[in-house]
Amino acid sequence: MCQILVVDDEEEVREAVKRRLEREGYFVLSAQSEESGLNTVQDSARPFDIVITDMSMEDANSGIRILEGAVARDLFTEVIVLTAYGNVANAVECMKRGAFDYVEKNMPGVDVYELLCLKVQQAIERRRSAVGKLRLLENISKNRPSS
Repeated sequence: MCQILVVDDEEEVREAVKRRLEREGYFVLSAQSEESGLNTVQDSARPFDIVITDMSMEDANSGIRILEGAVARDLFTEVIVLTAYGNVANAVECMKRGAFDYVEKNMPGVDVYELLCLKVQQAIERRRSAVGKLRLLENISKNRPSS
């Protein structure tokens, strides 16, 4: 089962995202701060498949630090960064650091929770594909005759 972590300092947003993803059948944990999120990432028995984090919590770079911590724990963890104050520079920075996507919370005419569910499904598929390719390469390496 896919394991997701939602990190957001706004309780209403955090709980709404958690409930919506649980309705889709995902196992979801949540954290209310950068520190709590990083501790959850590190203390989890297995790496999270997906981490959804707010960009700005304690400061403007909290989301970047969550992104870095999640990817450092497992290179294949897909991170979706949420923001209420999106800008191109932040989006580019997140993508450079390995984020799967960057989603604005307040897009007029868009059901952000529905969009987030779509992004999570896409991220899961990308993770499965990447992990599958790695396993294939490992099997090829193991079965290759020694010279």
